[in-house]
Amino acid sequence: MRNHSMIRNSLFAAGLMVAFAAAPIAQVAAQDAGGSMQKSSDNKTVPDKAADAWITTKVKSEFTTTKGIKATDISVTTDGGVVSLSGTVATGKEKMRAERVAKRVKGVTSVDASGLTVSPAQ
Repeated sequence: MRNHSMIRNSLFAAGLMVAFAAAPIAQVAAQDAGGSMQKSSDNKTVPDKAADAWITTKVKSEFTTTKGIKATDISVTTDGGVVSLSGTVATGKEKMRAERVAKRVKGVTSVDASGLTVSPAQ
């Protein structure tokens, strides 16, 4: 009797393993089949989008903790590891500091600060 119970549990565990192993394959097949129906303009994968979102968050966080950068005046977007900065900064020095801080964040391939403008002296 004990042997039958052990065999049944082993078969149940094997069945679960097969079911869970097949789930990712079915998900990929469903994504491939539904991919032609989607009208998405970008071809980025979810991990790419997640990495870009993480980079954006990390850059904003670094700005918040860096003296000499007014983080609330700088917008950050990331696409494919390329960080784009826009907004207004008080000085050219602040602009350079923001670029330097953004470049140091892991995953950043380049920084485009052409959208950052230096406000005229008051």
